[in-house]
Amino acid sequence: MICQDVVRERGRVSPLVIAALCSALAGCANLSGGGQHAPDDPLEPLNRAVFDTNIALDDAIIRPLAQAYRTILPEFVRDRIRSVIDNLAEPRIFVNDLLQRRADAAGISLARFFLNTIVGAGGMFDYATAHGYAKQSGDFGQTLYTWGTDDGPYIVLLFFGPSNMRDAFGLGVDLFTTPPALVLTGHAGTVTNFAVGAVDGMDLRARNIETLDEIKASALDLYSHLKSITRQRRDAQLREAQGIKQEPQELIDPDAPVDRPQP
Repeated sequence: MICQDVVRERGRVSPLVIAALCSALAGCANLSGGGQHAPDDPLEPLNRAVFDTNIALDDAIIRPLAQAYRTILPEFVRDRIRSVIDNLAEPRIFVNDLLQRRADAAGISLARFFLNTIVGAGGMFDYATAHGYAKQSGDFGQTLYTWGTDDGPYIVLLFFGPSNMRDAFGLGVDLFTTPPALVLTGHAGTVTNFAVGAVDGMDLRARNIETLDEIKASALDLYSHLKSITRQRRDAQLREAQGIKQEPQELIDPDAPVDRPQP
């Protein structure tokens, strides 16, 4: 389960948010994989170059800032920040659930937004989850999938990390349809969006410092390792968009020997 918290968010994002996550998902191991490229990764040389750039960003900037953020702010304050940012994504999740014809999920997302905004003091407290309204997935990449759009080639985006052509386009739509980007424009909107994205990224990175350090230390080829894990997680989200209910499963470690049981 070591990457589930890291890759779960595809909602309230900005370039710095994804830099905080996906450049953090880059690590010190970087095997070339030989002269042949995997059929599902035709852009592997370019992807690895972008991956290395994200490594440098995380090592030099993102991780130190995240460590300082966690040191300065107490856990209670960080939890309130996380809840508010998550609540901002609920309207976007609601709309995508409707577009995916998931009426039940849309109803839950709408209820979550009103409960957490009103009873949860502007989203600072996740009142809805505590009362049986679990957070739903819902992004435009999922929506495109339910409409029959193919993945396209695997790509690693600068700052934005692992993706594919369909989800990269979906991410762009999400960026412009998730508050505050949806409601604020001009200079004030730019400043607000950057501030929210910066705090979002710092918080998510701070919550995964030890987990990502463990991944970096244990992976034989971190590029392949994270590609496998993020795809498994994304496949689960896409099944959810189709309304396929499954019991939660631990992500498979692609570096584990075949004769060793998965943890």
